[in-house]
Amino acid sequence: MKEQKPHIIIIGAGFGGIRAARKLSKSDVRITLIDKHNYHLFQPLLYQVSTATLSIDDIAYPVRAMIKNQKSILFRMGEVTKVDFAAKTVFIDTNELSYDYLILAPGGTTNFFGLDSIEENSFGLKTLDEAVNLRNHILHKFELASYETDPARRRALLTFIVVGGGPTGVESAGALSELIYLVMAKEYHTLNFKEVRIVLVEASDKVLAAMPEELREATIEKLIRKHIEVRLCVQVTEYDGQRLTLKGGEIIPTQTVIWAAGVKASSLAAQLSCQHDSAGRIIVNEHLQIPDYPEVFAIGDAVHFQQDARPLPMVAPVAIQQADTASKNIASLLANRELQEFTYKDVGSMATIGRNAAVVSMGKLKLDGFIAWVIWLFVHILRLVDFRNRFVVCTKWVWEYLFYERLVRLITRQ
Repeated sequence: MKEQKPHIIIIGAGFGGIRAARKLSKSDVRITLIDKHNYHLFQPLLYQVSTATLSIDDIAYPVRAMIKNQKSILFRMGEVTKVDFAAKTVFIDTNELSYDYLILAPGGTTNFFGLDSIEENSFGLKTLDEAVNLRNHILHKFELASYETDPARRRALLTFIVVGGGPTGVESAGALSELIYLVMAKEYHTLNFKEVRIVLVEASDKVLAAMPEELREATIEKLIRKHIEVRLCVQVTEYDGQRLTLKGGEIIPTQTVIWAAGVKASSLAAQLSCQHDSAGRIIVNEHLQIPDYPEVFAIGDAVHFQQDARPLPMVAPVAIQQADTASKNIASLLANRELQEFTYKDVGSMATIGRNAAVVSMGKLKLDGFIAWVIWLFVHILRLVDFRNRFVVCTKWVWEYLFYERLVRLITRQ
């Protein structure tokens, strides 16, 4: 009887999961990649779907197409409901699978910090559905405002609040400003665009906290030039879908709140029988293994890994580098070799505020303005999955840059 190859299950087809699957496919193993969606999503550009720059198929790609040349990888579409570490079994909504080695890469989800009214009435930016719903919502508010005769109701329709001063919040606010003032202002002739209000709210005293101070200041200046109010040291306490309440009692009438204030581990990660941090992230050892279960590795947004006395950020480069180390360590376990400790090599950070405006911090390199914007464009084009996505996204960006048009302004559902 032919001996079966070791079976590796990878949960999650994000940056880390896909990277690990491709790396391990070079070994003599069987791999099952599980995800509740049949596509890999390029989350850093979700905000461009919500602001009508890109379509969903520009930033999402079928998982099966990505692994079609790796015959050792089997894809299973399904939602993981439970993982039994002791029995080495993964339960999905259709059946159960046993494993020899497991990589947990379930990703993260929006953190509303226990604010139920915010979770119920605001818009997150972690999934394709959320991005499309937000795009429909924004476009519909302008349609309503175009024939609203009550000034107070019209101003509420045209008030947009972005909560969170990280890259997602800054980029969303900048893209929203350009959609409104460069595109829609030319088409809604009955509206007074002086009534439009875009507010970026941040609870701390800084935006883009990972950036050097001079780049943070440059970011605020660019946001203000794009007609965006920047409110620092302001906390949100409640939102009922019509009025946003800030700590201190200030109330802003608005029908649009975009929540970009935090990320936490996925619900699956939080329910596993292992140690977690306060954000529900899995605590791993120096080899990215779950203590007491050396055959189980965890990577990406679902993982708490400290370096230089601080947890690593929940960003794609961390997930990709952890996937490389976890893959090497599984190969080492198969070959009875010494395991490798994980060390994150910081690749820097960047954010765009719109056309010709971005900030980039890479080691000693600190840039803002046009050159930083070109670097941001180049890096994000390269990170897309295949040539077709890169070509289409690049073409749309060039078209928008030259003609100030966004063609994906379709209200598909409400």
